[in-house]
Amino acid sequence: MKLEENQVVLCTVKKIERTTVSLEIEGLQDSEATMIFSEVAAGRIRNIRDYIVPNKKIVCKILRIKGSNIELSLRRVTAKERDEVLERHKKEKTLNSILKPVLKEKTPEVLKKIKEHYELSDFLDEARENPEIIEKFVPKSFFPALIKILSEKKEKDKSVKKTIILKSLSESGIKDIKKILSTKDENTQIHYLGSSKFEIKTTAKDYKTANHSLDNLINYIKENAKKLHMQMEIKEK
Repeated sequence: MKLEENQVVLCTVKKIERTTVSLEIEGLQDSEATMIFSEVAAGRIRNIRDYIVPNKKIVCKILRIKGSNIELSLRRVTAKERDEVLERHKKEKTLNSILKPVLKEKTPEVLKKIKEHYELSDFLDEARENPEIIEKFVPKSFFPALIKILSEKKEKDKSVKKTIILKSLSESGIKDIKKILSTKDENTQIHYLGSSKFEIKTTAKDYKTANHSLDNLINYIKENAKKLHMQMEIKEK
C-alpha cells in the first residue's frame, strides 16, 4: 500500500500516551503512525477521550511521512472525505461477507486477485451492475451462489446535504431565488428552513456520486447568485 501526504486513510487508535496518539493504518501492518493532540480537534481539548479512544476506527489525513513514521491529523479531514473513506471500507467488508460463505478459505486468494485489477469497493459496485465479472476471479461452480447473495444484499441509496443562506434585495428577489433553486433532478430536494435558509439534499448510490452532484449544484447556485447580486453563504457544520 503506497502512502502519500494529504492522503485520507482509515485508522485504528492503538494507544494514547501523554500528548500523542498511536494509530495503525488499515491495510498497513506494523505501521508507525502518530498524531499529536492539536491535530485531533481545533481549540482546547479538555478530555481527549471525548474524541478518540483505543480500538476506535477514525479517518485521518496524512500530514507528513518521515522515514517509517507517519504523522496524521483528524481535524483536517472534511465530512465529505470521511464519508467517502467509511463508505469504501463498508463496501470492502460487504464484499468479504459475500465471498466468504461461498469461497471459505479461498476468500483471501480471490480478494488478492481482484485487488490486482480493481479497488475492492469499485469491484463491488460493478459486480452489482454486471455480475458476470465475478466469473473472471472465481471457479464457475461458485458463480450461482455468489449471484444469489449479491441480489439479496442490495445497497441502500446514500444522501448528503448542505444548508445555504440566500438573500436578495432586488424587487424580484423571491422570483429570482425560486428560479435558481428550481431543479428537475428527481434525486435532489430543496427545502426552505426559514430566515433565508435552504437545505439542499442529493441522493445517489454512493457518497462520492452524491457529493459530486451536490457540489455541482452548489456551484451553479453560487454562480447565478453572483450574477443576480445576491448574498450567498454556505453553512458549515
